[in-house]
Amino acid sequence: MLDRFLDAVTSGESRALVIRGDAGVGKTALLDYLATRATGCRVLRASGVQAEMELAFAALHQLCLPLLDQLDRLPDNQHTALSVALGVTSGPAPDRFLVGLAVLNLFSLAAEQRPLVCLIDDEHWLDRASAQVLAFVARRLGAESVGLVLAAREPSDAVDGLPVLVVSGLRAVDARALLNAVLSEPLDDRVRDQIVAETGGNPLALLEIPRSLPAGELAGGFGLPAAVGISADMEQRFGHRIEALPAAARRLLLLAAAEPTGDLGLLWRAAELIGLGRDAIAPVVEADLATFATRVRFRHPLVRSATYKSASVADRLEVHRVLAEATDADLDPDRQAWHLANATPGPDEAVAEELVRSADRAQARGGVGAAAAFLERAAGLTPDSAVRADRALTAAVAKIQAGAYDRALDLLAMAESEPLSEVQHARVDSARAQIAFATSHGSDAPPLFLAAAEQLKDHDVQLCRTTFLEAFLASMFAGRLAVNATVGEVAHAAAGAPADSASPPGLLLDWLVTHYTRGYVAAAPALGPVLGAFVDAPAEHLRWALLASTAAHFAWDDNCLEVMTRRHVELARHTGTLSELPIALSSRAYPLLFFGNLAEAAAVVDELQAAQDATGSRLAPYAALGVAALRGDRERTSALIDATVTEVSGRGEGNGLTVAWWAEAVLHNGIGDYHRAFAAASRAAAFPGELTAMHWSLPELVEAAVRVGEDEVAVRAAEELATMAAASGTPWALGVGCRVRALVAEDADDAERLYLEAIEHFERTRIRTELARTHLLYGEWLRRERRRSDARAHLRVAHDMLGSMGMAAFAERARRELKAVGDTAQKIDAATGAEQLTAQEAQVARLARDGLSNPEIGSRLFISARTVQYHLSKVFTKLGISSRAQLERVLPD
Repeated sequence: MLDRFLDAVTSGESRALVIRGDAGVGKTALLDYLATRATGCRVLRASGVQAEMELAFAALHQLCLPLLDQLDRLPDNQHTALSVALGVTSGPAPDRFLVGLAVLNLFSLAAEQRPLVCLIDDEHWLDRASAQVLAFVARRLGAESVGLVLAAREPSDAVDGLPVLVVSGLRAVDARALLNAVLSEPLDDRVRDQIVAETGGNPLALLEIPRSLPAGELAGGFGLPAAVGISADMEQRFGHRIEALPAAARRLLLLAAAEPTGDLGLLWRAAELIGLGRDAIAPVVEADLATFATRVRFRHPLVRSATYKSASVADRLEVHRVLAEATDADLDPDRQAWHLANATPGPDEAVAEELVRSADRAQARGGVGAAAAFLERAAGLTPDSAVRADRALTAAVAKIQAGAYDRALDLLAMAESEPLSEVQHARVDSARAQIAFATSHGSDAPPLFLAAAEQLKDHDVQLCRTTFLEAFLASMFAGRLAVNATVGEVAHAAAGAPADSASPPGLLLDWLVTHYTRGYVAAAPALGPVLGAFVDAPAEHLRWALLASTAAHFAWDDNCLEVMTRRHVELARHTGTLSELPIALSSRAYPLLFFGNLAEAAAVVDELQAAQDATGSRLAPYAALGVAALRGDRERTSALIDATVTEVSGRGEGNGLTVAWWAEAVLHNGIGDYHRAFAAASRAAAFPGELTAMHWSLPELVEAAVRVGEDEVAVRAAEELATMAAASGTPWALGVGCRVRALVAEDADDAERLYLEAIEHFERTRIRTELARTHLLYGEWLRRERRRSDARAHLRVAHDMLGSMGMAAFAERARRELKAVGDTAQKIDAATGAEQLTAQEAQVARLARDGLSNPEIGSRLFISARTVQYHLSKVFTKLGISSRAQLERVLPD
């Protein structure tokens, strides 16, 4: 398998592999094999070290240091992110996915000269930030000639889903051969068979057992050896060999075990402080426990852990104390602080403050996991209970940012064990709400946010209002499935929040309160200032971009919706907040759908899928639902609806139900199955307290209700829409209002006037889908009025528009109507694009057609620029072209 792995990498492909196996089974030997066989490749190696698990990007620093000469070739935002993460420069904390993209491209650039093979041992001991970045890179490798191999006993969750090579013990025949090779005297057959069986063929156990068993037991004697365990038993056996060392050698080995970098200079500086000389090395080397060459290297990680665990508490405290003293505080303050913490037996505010400063530095590098670890340790060393609770809370928030939710809950429990102020209680509730909202956009988060906001009213105006906004967003996602803290309850509580409407978030909160307490009409005048504030809002307000776009939907303002959703995506990319990108892309897809740009919306869905794969986002398939429904793809829409309803029902995300039922209503109105459209639209429009889909559902409800004879329902919904349209006053809103009133009009003259007014309003907007559907409805009405010539003209416009947009079901509906008035039109095929391209090739081709460079395309799709070029070369071959300039011809917009 490893030979095939290398063959693929040296032939221009990329591969990732996890080698999994027990301690001592030979994982490191296999990495050594790869390093030896990778002739013609550049080989980089790094190892996870248990004591460095809390130092952000420690392993990544090992791996990337030899490649820093390529750093200047990265795109600016990737260069900055990686430089900050590695401590080369200072700056705002980078998004970990942007760091991952930078490392992917750094590896790709390094592989231009010769293939690159990266070997990482003890992945289970990598610091969390490095593990996440390397797992990201492993999943995004394509055609860079890069091989990435991670060895682990129990791989971390970060690498779940990667190809795995499980290494088990040797077969019995090979185990016997290895055992015989290290025996100095004959072995009783019964003893040999038991050792082979009980070690499971583990090579390290087979090598070590003959050294540690008494000769009588090896010969058979009066009984067989005690049962052999592999990891714990081997650690114990190494412990026995360590205990046999002279005292000076044991202390030197403990010093090396406590300092994971293997820095010989640091080791000898610390050794001198406790009076150890160079002569202490010899017994350690002779016992084959460690080597002291350019760096300290233990024979096996079990030797390090056995050394450390077998030492007394007093000895551990002493070695950490001297290591802290020997560490340069200017060059490596964080490692010094960590040693100081491990040298401190009880509460010590001075050391706790050093750890807090280390946390600040880690946070600045984007190492939120490391920052949380420093803060957690600082909390444990803090003597003052109030300060200890505060640090535990801050550590919990950092753990949430790092995605370590279980540990965050432990820290919150630690904070709650101390007497808390009302503000601290509010912070606990807010942190629990953030965990609930991050893990599922369901019904658990809103009451927690609401409780936190209520407690902050008399203490922190800005934090109180911000928390109410979080409560609004959470409750609007929960929607009809909210158990407590419905959007109405949040609105009434937020009405009593301290006033502060000067900032964009302040305006947004005031509008939401008015909207959900006094209704759409009363709140409509506030929409203009909100939209004006957010159109050019600074990047710091990115977290509220989804709510701001929701305001644009409620305003029926297509221009603001275009600007704000585009800006949401651009800000997420520009600031490197790639974790925000999935929801930004999902929000961006909907205006494109309403504008009739279904092909571009589909491209956004593809990019959204790449972003979700890369970031692990669990967002419901809102955008994909919209594309499938408007295309009239019955099979895909139905599958997405079923999956969405099951998924969001389980976590209490009512907004997902509304979007699914809206999509179902659109699908069946397009097909002409009005009874099913009516049932779906009725469910979708029944709950107004969600993000926006209820407003999209009302026009579907009116259209379906009229067709199935539910006139009262149609009239009520049309009146509701007309009232909103009058309050909004935008051409989009007025167009919708006129069209639904036309559908329910009893007088023919009124109906015709309203249809024509609707068309006139829509022609002043970007909303081409609604314009085309209005021509279709008007044409159908004209046919029923027996005005065949007039009907033919509008049906022809509808058919051509709907067909060109890819709305196949609605276009087919128009074709049937044209046939009824004696006209013919070509049947529209739902399939679009160059079918011979794979999904990723089509994505790359579309973005290249639109003028993006290879690095820009790579950033969009979370792949390297080199993989982009590989896909483009295949696109050119399949489409029979030779340059990017020809893509416009073969892939029209």
